[in-house]
Amino acid sequence: MKLGMKRVFLSLTFLGALAVHTSYAQATREEIFDDIATTGGVYYAYPGPSGVQTKAPKGYEPFYISHYGRHGSRWLIADEDYVRVMEVFEKAHKAGALTDLGEDVRKRLDIVWEDAKGHGGDLSPVGVKQQRGIAERMYQAFPEVFKGEPQMSARSTVVIRCVLSMDAFCERLKEFNPKMQIERESSNKYMDYLNFHTQEAMKFTSRKGPWYEEYRKFEQEHVRPERLVNTLFNSKEYIRKNVNPEELMRGLYWVASDMQNVEPDVCFYDIFEKQELFDIWQIHNYKNYVCDGPSPMTNGLMLANAKSLVENILDSADEAVASGANSATFRFGHDGNVIPLVGLLRLENCYNEESDPDKFYQAWCNFKMVPMAANVQIVFFRKKGTTDDIIVKFMLNEKEVSIPVKTDIAPFYHWKDVRAFYKDLLSQLPDRD
Repeated sequence: MKLGMKRVFLSLTFLGALAVHTSYAQATREEIFDDIATTGGVYYAYPGPSGVQTKAPKGYEPFYISHYGRHGSRWLIADEDYVRVMEVFEKAHKAGALTDLGEDVRKRLDIVWEDAKGHGGDLSPVGVKQQRGIAERMYQAFPEVFKGEPQMSARSTVVIRCVLSMDAFCERLKEFNPKMQIERESSNKYMDYLNFHTQEAMKFTSRKGPWYEEYRKFEQEHVRPERLVNTLFNSKEYIRKNVNPEELMRGLYWVASDMQNVEPDVCFYDIFEKQELFDIWQIHNYKNYVCDGPSPMTNGLMLANAKSLVENILDSADEAVASGANSATFRFGHDGNVIPLVGLLRLENCYNEESDPDKFYQAWCNFKMVPMAANVQIVFFRKKGTTDDIIVKFMLNEKEVSIPVKTDIAPFYHWKDVRAFYKDLLSQLPDRD
């Protein structure tokens, strides 16, 4: 796949004009300041559904659901992410170099560590509750899909937090209907669509890639740790000799961001100014946008990572439509899979292009697309007694969203038009390497 390939965004300007909504995946500074937890970005805990479910046109009822979900809330990715921060405070404590606030933060970290130790990267109880809640609302919204003894399919990446997310989700469904059959698997066999990245994409996103130097400068400009560290340590000389202020600020940011994903009632947002959190969040939103999303810098390279997943969605839908039986396909993976998926599916504002790093967040916002437990649901409806009159609607995080396909029944679309649109889109992408 070459960066000079035929542009897959060829018709985005025209297609984007067809979208019904204009702000789902965008954000403003004021909006973020109103809910500072959103500065966690991909660590933002699943906010739950918003908006209402539009009733299907008269005579249609749901019969199939195609789903892809990110794992639920987790602890920080590794124990070391906690330990590095704690060691700085423990060393300063022994040296008598902490302020009263610094001592208080050290004690809070001890509480956090007691809960987190050994859990790096694990699904948390909060994540289990999220998956169960999503499954429950799906069952209640579309009960026709789950009646009788339907045959369901569930597939997960081989990462344990995804496996446990799948189990929490499926078990909740079976609590409503024990006769439901859900074949669950986690295997390398399915990784080529559940978690696929081309070799060229991985090469691009390395620190040797063409994006990195500009990103490094942006990062340097947006991490300003002086105020924070001066409130935690009582000696500038101690800071100069013993503390890496940028690294510590980033470490505390991650701990602060993740507290919404775990059970201990501990908060660190009081030690930050909102602008500081906002600036650090922009760094990570930048990286998500360029390394997984629709940044024009990549010329469609990252969204092409979802080609095999969209192919699987179409193939699975064809099988479901042909069978005529009620069914569902559940898939579980990661934020780095959801981002290219929602972009390639052309869900509203998930494929916006912006070239100015200072404006990335105004065009594309990670916490709205990929909070913990993010999910895409495509719900299929048909008229009773027919097999070819099929309509669909798309939901991102349980909120109805538009796609750039003409329709006379928004937010629903005629499946034949949607299928043709995606088939044409996929045909413009090179074969996977």
